[in-house]
Amino acid sequence: MARRDASDLAHCLARQAEAVCRHYLSNGHRQGNYWQVGDARNSKGRSMFVRLKDSPKGPAGKWTDAATGEHGDLLDVIRETLGLIDFADVAEEARDFLSLPRPEPEPAPSRRNLPPAPSGSAEAARRLFAMSQPIIGTLVETYLRNRGITLLHGTGSLRFHPRCYYVPDEYSPTETWPAMIAAVTDLDGRITGAHRTWLATDGSDKAPIDTQRKAMGDLLGHAVRFGVPGEVMAAGEGIETMLSLRQILPDMAMAPALSAAHLAAILFPPMLRRLYIVRDNDPAGDGARDSLIARANADGIEAIVLSPALGDFNEDLRTLGIDALRAGVRVQLAPEDVARFMALAA
Repeated sequence: MARRDASDLAHCLARQAEAVCRHYLSNGHRQGNYWQVGDARNSKGRSMFVRLKDSPKGPAGKWTDAATGEHGDLLDVIRETLGLIDFADVAEEARDFLSLPRPEPEPAPSRRNLPPAPSGSAEAARRLFAMSQPIIGTLVETYLRNRGITLLHGTGSLRFHPRCYYVPDEYSPTETWPAMIAAVTDLDGRITGAHRTWLATDGSDKAPIDTQRKAMGDLLGHAVRFGVPGEVMAAGEGIETMLSLRQILPDMAMAPALSAAHLAAILFPPMLRRLYIVRDNDPAGDGARDSLIARANADGIEAIVLSPALGDFNEDLRTLGIDALRAGVRVQLAPEDVARFMALAA
C-alpha cells in the first residue's frame, strides 16, 4: 500500500479523532482536548493521551504513551486494538470506519504465474501467512480458549488456515487439517518464517496426527511476537506457554521462540534492559536458560528466570488455575514489574 494512502487515511481519521477514540479506545475518556486511556491496546488507565484537535503542540490524532514512550497516529491505534499486522488490513478497517470506497486494486500477477516458492522457505512462510485469516471466531480461538487462554488482544501474529497441508511421510498422501499459523518475525517486523499447529476439526485439541507442530523458514534469532518490546520483555519456547503467561501479564511483550535451541539464540531488541526467561521444566529448558542468561548479561541486560510449578505455564494455568499461576509468577517478578504489568485478580 502506498505511503500516500497511509497519510491520507491518517488525516481522515484525525478529522474524526474523538469518534475514533470512542470506538477503538472505549476504556478511555475525554480530558479537555485529549482522549486519555491506558495504552494503544485499549487497556484501562491514564498514561496515553490522544490529541483530539490541532494545536501548536501538534496535529490531531497523534498520541503518546507517557509510561512507555510509544507514540503514533490513529492507524496505529486501529492496528494495536485489533491485533492486525498487514497494513492492508489496517487500511480496510479504517475505510470501513470512515465509510470510504475501496481503491481500485492495482494489477497484480496471477498467483498461477508466480514462481513456486521453495518448500519450507521464508517466502513459502510469507505466502502461507498471507493466505490465512484472523483468528477471532475461528477454530484457533476455540482451541486457545480450551487451553484456558482467553485474552487474545494483540495476537495479530496468529492466523487460521482451514485446510493446511500436512504430509505424514514420503510414502503417504498429503492430508489437510485446520491449523493455527504463527508468523515468525525479525526485530524489524519482517516475516522470516511460520509455525503451524494442526488442529482437530472441532478445535477441541491438536489434530490426531503424528507431527502436530512444524516450523518453516528462517527461525534462528527470530520469534513469534505479542506486543511491542520496550525495556522489558519475556521470551520462552511455546506459543501456548507464553499466551498463558499473558493471561496475568497482559501488557508485557512476549516472544515465543518455538524451541529451546531457538530460545537460546533469540536476538535482543535494542531498548531491552530486563529479560524474563520463561523456562519449561526439562533438561532442554535448563540449557536454553543458561545460554540466554550468559548472552543477556554480556549485553548488559538483566536476566530473570520464570519457572512453572508443573511442566510449563499452560499446564499451571489449566491444572492449578489462574490465581495459582498469578501467585507463583508474582514472587518471581521484579517488584516494579508487578505494579506495571501484572493484571489484578478479578
